[in-house]
Amino acid sequence: MLLSCLQNYIPPESLTLSCPVCRQTSILPEKGVCALQNNFFITNLMEVLQREPECSRPEACSVLESVSAAAAGKPLCCPNHEGKVMEFYCESCETAMCLDCTGGEHRDHMTVPLRDVVEQHKAVLKTQLDAIRSRLPQLTAAIELVSEISRQLNERKTDAVTEINSTFEELERVLHQRKTAFITDLENICSTKQKVLHAQLSSLLQGKEHIQSSCSFTEQALSHGNATEVLLVQKQMSERVTALARHDFPEKPHQNAHLDCQVETEGLRRSIQNLGVLLTTSAVAHTSVATGEGLRHAATGQHQTITVTTKDKDGELVRTGYAVLKAEILSADGNRAAETEIMDNKNGTYEVGYTLRSEGEYSFCLLLYGQPICGSPFRLRAVKPSDVPQSPDDVKRRVKSPSGTGGHIRQKAMRRPSSMYSTTKKKENPIEDELIYRVGSRGREKGEFTNLQGISASSNGRVVVADSNNQCIQVFSNDGQFKMRFGVRGRSPGQLQRPTGVTVDMNGDIVVADYDNRWVSIFSSDGKFKNKIGAGRLMGPKGVAVDKNGHIITVDNKACCVFIFQSNGKLVTKFGGRGTSDRQFAGPHFVAVNNKNEIIVTDFHNHSVKVYSADGEFLLKFGSHGEGNGQFNAPTGVAVDANGNIIVADWGNSRIQ
Repeated sequence: MLLSCLQNYIPPESLTLSCPVCRQTSILPEKGVCALQNNFFITNLMEVLQREPECSRPEACSVLESVSAAAAGKPLCCPNHEGKVMEFYCESCETAMCLDCTGGEHRDHMTVPLRDVVEQHKAVLKTQLDAIRSRLPQLTAAIELVSEISRQLNERKTDAVTEINSTFEELERVLHQRKTAFITDLENICSTKQKVLHAQLSSLLQGKEHIQSSCSFTEQALSHGNATEVLLVQKQMSERVTALARHDFPEKPHQNAHLDCQVETEGLRRSIQNLGVLLTTSAVAHTSVATGEGLRHAATGQHQTITVTTKDKDGELVRTGYAVLKAEILSADGNRAAETEIMDNKNGTYEVGYTLRSEGEYSFCLLLYGQPICGSPFRLRAVKPSDVPQSPDDVKRRVKSPSGTGGHIRQKAMRRPSSMYSTTKKKENPIEDELIYRVGSRGREKGEFTNLQGISASSNGRVVVADSNNQCIQVFSNDGQFKMRFGVRGRSPGQLQRPTGVTVDMNGDIVVADYDNRWVSIFSSDGKFKNKIGAGRLMGPKGVAVDKNGHIITVDNKACCVFIFQSNGKLVTKFGGRGTSDRQFAGPHFVAVNNKNEIIVTDFHNHSVKVYSADGEFLLKFGSHGEGNGQFNAPTGVAVDANGNIIVADWGNSRIQ
């Protein structure tokens, strides 16, 4: 029955089978559906269920109990050999079979009695069932959480629609009020002007009428009156005509017709078109991170800040602000220990500040949309300022390093000539050198170098090199072809004095550590200067890298510490100091960041490589002074490949490890 269903379901010419339930695609055998293997477990289980009486207990109908019934019921027949009972199990094919099958296609396979593996398989299935059942509470909680977020989202959408309708209805009411008032003002102005004009018009009409009647009467008397009548009215008419001739009539307009309506709508139209903004982000808590020394350490009475970088579900940086972030610092008894303030940088990052007044252990909780961000809550310890370890002053004694700088050491690193790394070492390190290609030669022209320091590969297939003594950055293709160079010697912003470290950030900008200018310069991909950061803080920046939060990690060779900056130059945190302990350095050189966002630093004079978390917590170190495998003699460059392998330039031993 199932065979015919599949034959009807799958097109005759199809080479694959898409499961109707889970949609997983499988390759069909050459002979099609009929060549698919039988699932004996299912067919046997169907037989068991068909011959089981109606179950009085629903829980007794589980798969495992059906298998138990199969084991306890009558023997199951082999589908390939009629009348033969399946008594054996092939471990290679994971299927049951009869005695004849063991001598057929399974003759070279490991077979065991079926009864010996039933209990074993039941135990394995029960263990697997227990394992997945233990996840049910987590999934239930996750379903409730996501459902609640979905409910809140719909609720906020409804509230927003209500607010939008209310706002625009209010705007319509205000517009209607303004329209009515506007028309009323227009009517009033027009009425006032008309009163003046009507009064003038009345006076003029009255004067015209008087003149016309006087003229008519006088002309009538002159034309038809006798001498006596003319003499009798002459004096009266003469006075009246004279008075009308001298009368000052209001012949000039007492008002004007100026009444225009001017409504400036362009600005208002633009405002209306841009009226309102929808605030949302794709930030989620479990991928968002916090960095800064103030996450775990604080000095009482001193203001501390940490940086929260928000990310979406895929770990990509969120570039907008307005996320709902909450910060709480709780004492051991659960009471709030300090007020926190949050500053939204409007670029997906947030500054959280606080000041603790008392020493002790605290819990630092950071919640994004009510959920703890990665690593929250953090254990925070506050001590007196006098108990905070201080970095020692700069030590004047130096030993020459590849860049002509260095720091206090106990043993000078010596560069071994390449001949010393010869066949005797091949026994310890059997990997043969296999040069793919080399780029450049000594000189000052394009594609030539005088003192290479930093090198970085970008995601768009370019190799960027910091040429320290030529005071420039050179760019090559992945196959070593010269593309461009930029850089002007000088100590002004945008100029290079001694470029050492170089890296390419996620925007394609080229980030350059300038040792002598004591800052980090940022250039566009085509070499145009954009910004400089770290001026006034850095003493001798050497290596530089960019982490997954977009932060610029800078190794300060002179100060023996690591600075972490935002791309706009704001200091996130710094760690380190001169010394030999885990959190100290002796002339650190370069830095790399792995796919876990961990910071990897080469410690030149301590002959080791040290690994720290994204906020500067020490994780591990490796290496010691020597020439053997895993040992270093003044390591300099460091990189991490796609598999997380750490590649170190062992400068004093003239090799890569």
